[in-house]
Amino acid sequence: MWVCSVARKLTLSRDNRRKRKMGEIAQALSVSPVDVATLRRMAISEGGLLTDEIRCQVWPWLLNVPPQVLDQEPDKVERENNKDYNQVLLDVQRSLRRFPPGMPDEQREGLQEELIDIILRVLKRNPQLHYYQGYHDIVVTFLLVLGERLATALVEKLSTHHLRDFMDPTMDNTKHILNYLMPIIERVNPEVHDFMQQAEVGTVFALSWLITWFGHVLSDFRHVVRLYDFFLACHPLMPIYFAAVIVLYREEEVLECECDMAMVHHLLSQIPQDLPYELLISRAGDLFVQFPPSELAREVAVHESMASSTFKDFELASTQQRPDSVLRRRRRQKQAALDSSAAKPAVAMAQPSTARRFVRLAVMGLTVALGAAALAVVNSALEWAPKLDLFP
Repeated sequence: MWVCSVARKLTLSRDNRRKRKMGEIAQALSVSPVDVATLRRMAISEGGLLTDEIRCQVWPWLLNVPPQVLDQEPDKVERENNKDYNQVLLDVQRSLRRFPPGMPDEQREGLQEELIDIILRVLKRNPQLHYYQGYHDIVVTFLLVLGERLATALVEKLSTHHLRDFMDPTMDNTKHILNYLMPIIERVNPEVHDFMQQAEVGTVFALSWLITWFGHVLSDFRHVVRLYDFFLACHPLMPIYFAAVIVLYREEEVLECECDMAMVHHLLSQIPQDLPYELLISRAGDLFVQFPPSELAREVAVHESMASSTFKDFELASTQQRPDSVLRRRRRQKQAALDSSAAKPAVAMAQPSTARRFVRLAVMGLTVALGAAALAVVNSALEWAPKLDLFP
């Protein structure tokens, strides 16, 4: 009797939180301009955006895709003589498990045709992008949530920004991002870091996690879209922080494993499907605030990843400024910031409260709309960022 009463109260509490959150999202969408800061906090906080219907409304704002772009009908796709078609076709044909179990064959095959069209359409419009195996795992998630028209617009924006590093002719920038993994682990758990170094396991085990945003390795679609809520609301490097918290969460398994490259690689490559995702999302957010990419950059490499560099103002992007000049300017800004911080006395970092952590993560995500100036004020942005007119 007592157990049933507690269960009912917990259910009511959960339902009330869900309704309250849906109300906050609806309110943020109804104001003019749209309250993107609140939408980002809702996407980061427990439960994410709750439903695919809400995602259809919110994901475009998280990626700053203008409404007029969303209304455009997709172009027709020419498949003949397309250099990417054969590889895309093979990958899409192998993607059966990414579709809901029990879906009728005819419906699935229709979606697979749409998936091919979205990929080829984005690549044709952006010849600087190069297809990679695993890209379809991200695109199919957007297709299943949004439908072909919205998915095309959002995938194109995502591909030219968050995923830009993975779509280079070489894997150099992808390797650069993977190189953030071990410094994060070392800051939190030197024992696990040293064990992995001794085993010489490297970071290749996390490659498919990173380049598919975990879509390829998680079997439950609910978990995949929950992570996409989180990643879309945050900095492009957040997936590598999430990869780090998965390794750290499995500390005991790792340390009990034989210190052998093949054994450790096999263990880490197999992601448990029953992970406490909300806990890990919270921990990844904490680690990003405690050890931001700028603090780890010296340990990783001397240059920034292209995704980090372009995560400033989507609308300016590299069409109006030469990428090399943008990188040079940002390096100068970073060096000036490092010199300034070195002159200040060290201050112990307190654990941020949950509310402030969500705000700060949202602020870091909001640099897409604020432009380069946000980089200089992000540390003091906690008080004023939610009030900004982000989309005039």
